[in-house]
Amino acid sequence: MAKPKTLYVCLISDSVGETAFKLAQAVMVQFPDIKPMYERFPFVTNKEKVDDLIKTAVERHALIAHTVVTKDLSDYIQAQAAANGLVAIDLISPMINAISQRFDLTPTHEAGAVHHLTEHYFDRISAMEFAVLYDDGKDPRGFLEADVVLLGISRTSKTPLSLFLANRNIKVANLPIVPQAHIPDEIYQVDPHKIIGLTNDPKVLNNIRRERMIAYGLNPDTTYSDLDAIKKELNFAQDLYQKLGCYVINVANRSIEETATLILEKLGLDSY
Repeated sequence: MAKPKTLYVCLISDSVGETAFKLAQAVMVQFPDIKPMYERFPFVTNKEKVDDLIKTAVERHALIAHTVVTKDLSDYIQAQAAANGLVAIDLISPMINAISQRFDLTPTHEAGAVHHLTEHYFDRISAMEFAVLYDDGKDPRGFLEADVVLLGISRTSKTPLSLFLANRNIKVANLPIVPQAHIPDEIYQVDPHKIIGLTNDPKVLNNIRRERMIAYGLNPDTTYSDLDAIKKELNFAQDLYQKLGCYVINVANRSIEETATLILEKLGLDSY
């Protein structure tokens, strides 16, 4: 098997650098034969810092990607990269320029503006706290206050989904479904359109649960991972979903992001 090629990616930002990192990751997954080595340079706000990181980029023959909104500094990065035989990709200026030209407006060029402590930010913190407080059906009252209620048997991604949606200002409560266990009365009082039933393929769940037991150093062959028992759990959950009349999503082979997008589209919720 051929050794994967290595590409050093130098990520420069005048803020925390999360945008550049996510964009770079989205691109690099298109090249599975290349092993990316990311080096992040956040809070780059002067030419001295640019000069230092250019030296590092030259040593590693790195690809440079940046999200610097200050025009002079952005132009300086481009010029210094070119002067040193490096490729620098400006990830943000083309869109800023396009909007500026269309509406004949001058952008603020304010670094880190997206991270201001606005009301939107504090709503997100509140949603995160809500998700933690009402995780795993800890307090049934949360079902009546939630924007979304997630139901599902064990290992159907209820908690990760709750936190992912909370990071988009959505208040989420979730309840683990266990056969013959009591379903809180509050569930039947929730608008069915707010309820999402999560399911999975039996064999996928079997593998996930076995791996979980092995990770804990336990015997993987238990009732928890037994295929027939899993099918009974899934059937019990499906019967409940039909009784509630809720929307059902099979999370098998779906990422958290994909499932969350389906939920937001179905409920018509604002994800920003």
